[in-house]
Amino acid sequence: MGLIDFFKGAGEKIFGKSEEKKEAEKAQAVLEHLKKYQFDVENLEVSVDNETVTVRGQVKNALDRNRIVVAAGNIEGVSKVNDLLQVVAPEPVPEAVPEKEFYTVKPGDTLSKISKEVYGDAMKYNKIFEANRPMLSNPDLIYPGQVLVIPE
Repeated sequence: MGLIDFFKGAGEKIFGKSEEKKEAEKAQAVLEHLKKYQFDVENLEVSVDNETVTVRGQVKNALDRNRIVVAAGNIEGVSKVNDLLQVVAPEPVPEAVPEKEFYTVKPGDTLSKISKEVYGDAMKYNKIFEANRPMLSNPDLIYPGQVLVIPE
């Protein structure tokens, strides 16, 4: 998929207070962070170069791929995610699965407001919430700068 931009100053704080951690330590912290979500991914590898996180591995579908990218990007201190994940299906898929959109939360946004903007129906907020599980545990707990997966 390539390089995806994120807001460096927003997200979960996993690097601690010291910005002087070595890239290998940061990569290990990101890997542990991703593992806690129990994504369906094989051979997950993470590397960090300054503010860019690179993720490699194999996933079964585009939604899992996007969830991993969003979880890696929504970490304070990360401004880009280099997505080198491969979607590998158990059987050939006749049509390509469309990629999902990303949405960066703005001040004052709610999932209902985003749903109204994207789908024209505020009541479809749960579709966005479910697409971002397990990173979101509550539909009311989103923050400015956070990047969400928006399913079609």
